Amino acid sequence: MPAHPSDIAGRASGPLDDLVVIDLTVARAGPTAVRYLADWGAHVIRIEPPAGSGGGLGDRASADYLNLHRSKSLMELDLKDEGDRARLYELTDAADIVVENNRAPVKFRLGVDYETLSARNPRLIYGSISGYGQHGPYSERGAVDQIIQGMGGLMSITGPPGAGPVRAGIAVSDLAAGHQLAIGLLIAVHERARSGKGQWVQVSLIEAMLAFLDFQAARWTVDGEVPTTEGNHHPTVAPMGTYTAADGHLNVAAMGDRLFGRLCDLLGPRVRADDPRFATSKQRYAHRDELNDLLDSLFAEQPRAYWIEKLNEVGVPCGPVLAMDEVFADPQVQHLGMLAHIDRPGAGSANVLRNSITMSRSQSVPPRMPPQQA
Repeated sequence: MPAHPSDIAGRASGPLDDLVVIDLTVARAGPTAVRYLADWGAHVIRIEPPAGSGGGLGDRASADYLNLHRSKSLMELDLKDEGDRARLYELTDAADIVVENNRAPVKFRLGVDYETLSARNPRLIYGSISGYGQHGPYSERGAVDQIIQGMGGLMSITGPPGAGPVRAGIAVSDLAAGHQLAIGLLIAVHERARSGKGQWVQVSLIEAMLAFLDFQAARWTVDGEVPTTEGNHHPTVAPMGTYTAADGHLNVAAMGDRLFGRLCDLLGPRVRADDPRFATSKQRYAHRDELNDLLDSLFAEQPRAYWIEKLNEVGVPCGPVLAMDEVFADPQVQHLGMLAHIDRPGAGSANVLRNSITMSRSQSVPPRMPPQQA
């Protein structure tokens, strides 16, 4: 087994550094789950097919590979080979967690399914991400994020009204499934401390997508209402959305009587809290198009910086719509220190996002370059 990261000179230990994780994942959802464990010090051994075997999993020098697989060890194994599979079993026999996101027939064919591995190591926690679940009519189908964004309803509520379905700009279902599996694995670790037994933790992209629909799903399940696209404005309250200032876009959230009253005090007589169209939350929502058009015309009179200063002075939440370079130049983002540096041999340093969780005592570990070969 490769050296434990806590044994590597100069490497900080983390709260999960007593866990050994075998990473059999592909694509994005599974690697995202494992990355959270690695960020907090777990000893992750990533298994990939040998380079040039035709089963490679991507460019190991790419930004995406660096982002997904930082702070992991790498071992090249061909799981179709009996000898390499035996070496994997040696690793899983001593591991705490195995994570995979293959379709069901693949893991059974390779002999890395939960039943096989848990029979050898009853304390093993086995994490799986699938497209549609481990059982059911779609369980053997492949799936990628955009397919699930469509089937899970997200595309039906994303985009401007009347424009047709729009995908979200990030891989929402992949990231949601990765988040949820990481939580599930840690729950299983906690439970194992009492029972002494491992278990199979399962998340699917479709389940994760449905969970992240949150209140939009509840509009249907509770009230029988089918949500539709609302563009950049909130689907149930007003005013809360994106407006055009003289030099760019800003988001303003003046929902509720208190915040709307503050907005009216700032904007003067052209928007009045006692206007019958806007006097209650229900009326503001009913007349949201008129209200938003009026606010757009007023916000267009001054630049974003003016409105952000004035709105914050009266306690109305607001903020600019920023491009990616502007995001990382923002003073608050810089203050939070969201970037961590990784030294790349022969290629200089690279910036990656640090883990977003802050604790009063425990710390995530500084990210390391994923090795190019074990």
